[in-house]
Amino acid sequence: MRVAEKFISINGEGTRAGELAVFIRFQGCNLRCSYCDTMWANEPDCPYEEMSPEEICDYVAGTGITNCTLTGGEPLLQRDMKQLVRLLIDQCGCRVEIETNGSANLTPLTKDPQHRPVFTMDYKLPSSGCESAMRMENFELLDREDTVKFVSGSREDLERAYEIMQEYSLTDQCHVYFSPVFGSIEPASIVDFMQQRRLNKVRLQIQMHKVIWDPDRRGV
Repeated sequence: MRVAEKFISINGEGTRAGELAVFIRFQGCNLRCSYCDTMWANEPDCPYEEMSPEEICDYVAGTGITNCTLTGGEPLLQRDMKQLVRLLIDQCGCRVEIETNGSANLTPLTKDPQHRPVFTMDYKLPSSGCESAMRMENFELLDREDTVKFVSGSREDLERAYEIMQEYSLTDQCHVYFSPVFGSIEPASIVDFMQQRRLNKVRLQIQMHKVIWDPDRRGV
């Protein structure tokens, strides 16, 4: 498995925001979103360490941290992901969260309830340039512990997110978050939209790690 970096920090967003987590960032992605903040990890020449699931599990166990976030890039492009998740749950006692871009098939990792990770799944809105890659059938696989994240950079993005939320009744199925494209839209504009649409059970999230540290800093 191609590990671009591994580190301990806080979760900067999501339902465990502010809690310590150990992050495993994998190299490579099948999308190139306009606002991607980890494009360096997606490049073919990005340095990476080849690690087996057992080696990754040993690293995570050694940290003493029980929140484990698998991210990228797109982590579901990696072979042996099912094996890694199983090891992290069984041997490390981890809560495993996978941050995925919405284009990868979640089915293989949802069939075994005892070894099911928690998903934070993006839906790529128009400003990303990648909406056509979204796998809509993934919505049927999400449950109450999972999250759909709408990274929004414009009013058009917000309106499209609202359409998707309504069509799939997302707030009755999973957590729903709006996140601003850093530097493209003011968070207050998203709050205004939430008020106008009376969006109950929807949360605005600010990427906490970009407030605490330099927005371009790696390993946080």
